[in-house]
Amino acid sequence: MTWSFDDNLPIYLQIIRILKSDLARGKYQPGEKLPAVRELALEAGVNPNTMQKALAELERDGLVKSQRTAGRFVTEDKEKIMEISKTLAYDEIAKMVENISSLGYEKKDILQLLERYLAEQEA
Repeated sequence: MTWSFDDNLPIYLQIIRILKSDLARGKYQPGEKLPAVRELALEAGVNPNTMQKALAELERDGLVKSQRTAGRFVTEDKEKIMEISKTLAYDEIAKMVENISSLGYEKKDILQLLERYLAEQEA
């Protein structure tokens, strides 16, 4: 499966976001070995150097750690993964609020719409 990328943002930044989402969703568990750079690059349909750059950034963020001869592993810090999950959720909420605000709704109205929507989903 090839990943989908937006031409308006550097691919390595999009890869970082995709991998962070994968971590937050539990695709890769804490302490789990990640696929090799070439394997991930092939799956994503990108140059291995681009994938390497994204993984290096995740390593700097403390989400991934390298073991010299064994490869890269997901951090075992579950709190760090939960923090990423919360950040991604807030980013999505911010986009949603911005989009709904552009339709003329105020914050209090957005909250009421969201509450109504969630109530309908539970029914």
